[in-house]
Amino acid sequence: MDRLSLAPDGLASASARSGARFTPERRLAGLILVALGLRIVFATSLGLGMDEAYTVATSRDFVLSAFDHPPLSWWLATLGHRLFGESDLALRLPFILLSGLTTVLMFLLGRRLYGAEAGFWASLALCCAPVLGVIDASWVLPDAPLLPALLGGAWALAHVFFDEDASRAPLWWLLAGLCSGLALLSKYHGVFLPAGAFLFMLCSPRHRAWLKTPWPWLAGLLALALFAPVLIWNAQHDWASFVFQGGRTGDPRLNLKAPFLLLGMQALFLLPWIFVPCVFLLARALRRGPAQKRDFLLACLALGPVVAFTLPALWSASRVLPHWAAPGYLLLLPLLGREIAEAFARDVRWIGPAVTGAGVVVAVLIALLAGLANLRLPALSGARYPLLETLDWTDVSDAFFARDLAREGAFVGASRWFEAGKIDAALGGRFPVLALSDDPRGFGATRDPQQFLGRDAILVGRYLTLEQAHQLYEDHFDSIEPLAPISITANGAPAFELKLYRGRNFHDPAPEFTLGLKPVHARAARPNDPH
Repeated sequence: MDRLSLAPDGLASASARSGARFTPERRLAGLILVALGLRIVFATSLGLGMDEAYTVATSRDFVLSAFDHPPLSWWLATLGHRLFGESDLALRLPFILLSGLTTVLMFLLGRRLYGAEAGFWASLALCCAPVLGVIDASWVLPDAPLLPALLGGAWALAHVFFDEDASRAPLWWLLAGLCSGLALLSKYHGVFLPAGAFLFMLCSPRHRAWLKTPWPWLAGLLALALFAPVLIWNAQHDWASFVFQGGRTGDPRLNLKAPFLLLGMQALFLLPWIFVPCVFLLARALRRGPAQKRDFLLACLALGPVVAFTLPALWSASRVLPHWAAPGYLLLLPLLGREIAEAFARDVRWIGPAVTGAGVVVAVLIALLAGLANLRLPALSGARYPLLETLDWTDVSDAFFARDLAREGAFVGASRWFEAGKIDAALGGRFPVLALSDDPRGFGATRDPQQFLGRDAILVGRYLTLEQAHQLYEDHFDSIEPLAPISITANGAPAFELKLYRGRNFHDPAPEFTLGLKPVHARAARPNDPH
C-alpha cells in the first residue's frame, strides 16, 4: 500500500482547519487569476523572441505540420493572429489562456493521486517554476499545448490504474489516447506519455493485465490517428522534420562535464528549490518501485524526458538545451505538492515562508524583466540592450513604408531564418518574406522562391556586408546594390543596424533555399498596403 493512499480529499489539511472559505479549489481559482495577470504583464513587457516570431511568420497560412515540430502551436498562432490581431499580446493570448487549463489539470492530477491539498501545492509549484509557469505559459512555444496534454493524459491514467470502480476505465483509456495524440501534435516529447504508461504496466504485476485487454491498444491507435497530419506532412517532405530532430545532437564526442552543466542549467530554469526536491523524489520513487504505485506511475511518466534530454549531453557535439527536459519535471510536481501538503499538516514552521518566498521570487523576476524591457540605454553608453532577442523590430515596418521600400522590391530576402521571422513579424504579413539561406527551416517548406522569379528583392541581414551579399547572392540576381540601413531601436535608443541591399531580377534559386523540398503551398506576393 502507498505511504499516502488516500481518497481524493483525504489529506488532513490546514484549509480544513481554517474553514470552508479557504478550500483548495477556491485557492486554486485565486492562484489562476493571479498567475494569468502576471503572465499578461510578462507577455506585454517583452517582444516576440526569435522562435516566437519565426513560428508566427511560418503560421500565416495553415500548415498540415511544421518543419521543426508538430503543428499544434502553429495552429494556435494562426488562431491568434486571425482572431485577435498582430500585437504581441494578441499572438500570445491563446497560449496564455491555455496555461489556465494546465494549472487546473495539475490540480486534478494531484488531487486524484494524493488529495486536494497536494493538488493545490503542485499547482503553485507549477506557477513558481519559471520555465513551466511563466515562459511556457506566456510565449508562442510548442510546450504551451504540450503541458496540458501531458497532464490530461496522466490524470486519465491515474483513474485507469487507481479507481476502485473499473466500469469507466475504457472511457479513461480513450481520454488518455486523446491526450497522447494532442501531446504528439504539440511536440515529439508526446511519445513519452504512452511510453511511460507502457513501462508502468510492464513493471507493475497488478497492472500488467491491462496489456491483455484492447483498451491500451485502442488508445494508442487513437493517438496515432491524431498524429496522422505530422506523418502525412513528413511523407510529402522526405521526412524532413524527423531527420532534422534526429540529427540535433551532432556527431558523438565524449564530454563528461556536459551533463553536470546541463543539470545546473535545468536547476536555474526550474529554480533550485523545485529542481532538487523533484530529482530526489524521482530517485526515491524509482528505488521503491511499483510497491508505491502512485509515485511509481509519475516516475515512469517523467523518466523519459528527464533521461532522454540529459544523458545525451555526455556524447553530443551540439547543445542539449535545458528546457527540453522540463516536461519530465512537470510530471513530478504532484509528488512535490504532496510533500508540501504533508509539511503543512505537520505544522512545519518553515514551509509557509518557503512557499511564500518562492511565489515572491517569481513575481519579482517578472517585475525585473518588465523593468529591463523598458530600460533606455543611451547610444553613447556603449551598453548592450539586455533583452535583445525579445526586441520587436518595429523600425523595419516604419522604415519599410516610410521609405517606400515596397516599390524597391517584390519580396524581402533574409540571410538567416530567425531574422526572416523577426522581419515578417514586424511587417505583419503585409509583404512576403523569404529566408534565402542554406538553413531556411520552415520558410523552406512554406515559401516557394519560384513564385518570385524575375522580381527584385530587398536583401536584409544584421551582419550582411556587401561582400558577403555578393558571395551569397551574385548567382541569383543580376546585380546587388547597397541601400541605407535601418536602425533598430530599443525604447528610442539605437540597438543595432540592419544592412539592406537591392537585388535586381531574381533568378536561379538555390535548392538550399527550400532545403531541397517542394513547398506544399507557396506564399505569393500580396498587395503592399502600408495601412
